[in-house]
Amino acid sequence: MPHTLHLKEEAARCLLCADAPCTRACKAGDPARAVRAIRFDNAAAAGQWFAPCSEADLAAAEAACIHYDRPIRLRELAKAVDSPVKPANDEKVKPANDAPSLAITFCGLPCENPFFLASSAVCTNYEMVASALEAGWAGVFYKTICLQEIREVSPRFDALHDDKRGFEGFRNMEQLSENPPEKDFEILHRLKQNYPGKIIIASIMGSNEEEWIQLAKRAEAAGVDAVELNFSCPQMRLAGMGSDVGQNEELVIFYTAFVKKSVNIPVIPKMTPNIASMTKVAMASYFAGASGISAINTIKAVTMGSDVSGKLIISGLSGRAVKPISQRFIVEMACNPVMKDLQLSGIGGIETWRDALEYIQLGCRNVQVCTAVMQYGQRIIDDLTSGLQHYMAEHGITSLAELVGTKLDAFVLPSELDRDSIVFPTVDRNKCIGCGRCYISCRDGGHQALSFGEDRKPKLNGAKCVGCHLCLLVCPVGAVSAAKRVPKRN
Repeated sequence: MPHTLHLKEEAARCLLCADAPCTRACKAGDPARAVRAIRFDNAAAAGQWFAPCSEADLAAAEAACIHYDRPIRLRELAKAVDSPVKPANDEKVKPANDAPSLAITFCGLPCENPFFLASSAVCTNYEMVASALEAGWAGVFYKTICLQEIREVSPRFDALHDDKRGFEGFRNMEQLSENPPEKDFEILHRLKQNYPGKIIIASIMGSNEEEWIQLAKRAEAAGVDAVELNFSCPQMRLAGMGSDVGQNEELVIFYTAFVKKSVNIPVIPKMTPNIASMTKVAMASYFAGASGISAINTIKAVTMGSDVSGKLIISGLSGRAVKPISQRFIVEMACNPVMKDLQLSGIGGIETWRDALEYIQLGCRNVQVCTAVMQYGQRIIDDLTSGLQHYMAEHGITSLAELVGTKLDAFVLPSELDRDSIVFPTVDRNKCIGCGRCYISCRDGGHQALSFGEDRKPKLNGAKCVGCHLCLLVCPVGAVSAAKRVPKRN
């Protein structure tokens, strides 16, 4: 497999099976684990699971593949990644444990790594949270507890699919915990007792001052490490709750202050993105004594036929599609000098360790994951942690805290951008396969700066090119790259 993009494309075809038949057929290695590492942007680690596999092992694994189209080309993938020395014994290979520590504090709480389950359908009972904690997640923002009866619709999920990696966006009508409050507080108590080294955070939502205070006190009595205030759920059946609160600075400051005065544990309001300026509301919670901020919750969006009648409704959108929007709010809060000491927990579209790294570099000290767990399972924690550790080792970083906010200085206003120079695209003619995608896009959506002749190779007209890089973005094989920045011609 000669091209890196092909490596990722082939791994993206994998069905990510439970109890993967390919690994069951392999006598020594773990090809399913290797492919999953590649799929989740952790190809640097994939070789260790391929290394023990002989050619015969991989052939048997390919034969066992149950893909509906054709088997995953495991032998080619194994050759395309860097493999460590094959172990002398026949045991299944295990990852090394000499990677940098991912430990970091959040709101004064010592976390073994920055990865948490987000308050959502991925943490609704003791068993699923315990399983995640044992898998390596640092903690949980448990599904929001309220005093109202929660009645859910069926079905309540809908997705925007892409052709390679599953959900591009995920739409849901899920509300809060359906458990009686006493059951959820008992679950939280058991979790903290049985996993004292993990961070257990209760998410709560009240409809008035008394309910917020009561829930916060019960959470603290259950022994949780912190309480998250859900000011942001976009699809509450009852008015005056969720994002109705998060859009109101007065309610946010009052409810945050009420809770802060009632408990001695950190108080972390969760912000709604369904608002023009999150910073104003976040500042209200900051002045009320908030210890940190969680952002964002899901974005209000139309869900097509979410119930059996096929009616259209407004629900919440999450997944990869919302990541740039979430990061916009994170940056605005992180760059606000008034809230410079307020710690942030990032949420929205986190699927790989690179996604998490982006949030950390924008000022977050931890990240919360929901949609990716719903689609791929708790097992993604393996590549979230190992990928981030590999990055730190590669860059000589010994403490995760060193990375927090390192990209914030790169943000400037549009008026501060360099408009007197240009970066032309350049085409690697050896990589170019002659598909003409760059030519079509430039012709129909750009500045007609490319020509396409009989040799099926694009040619750039520098007099017309404005350096927009549309051609680079649409090239399917990575043959177009950026040249050096040069002054614009007069």
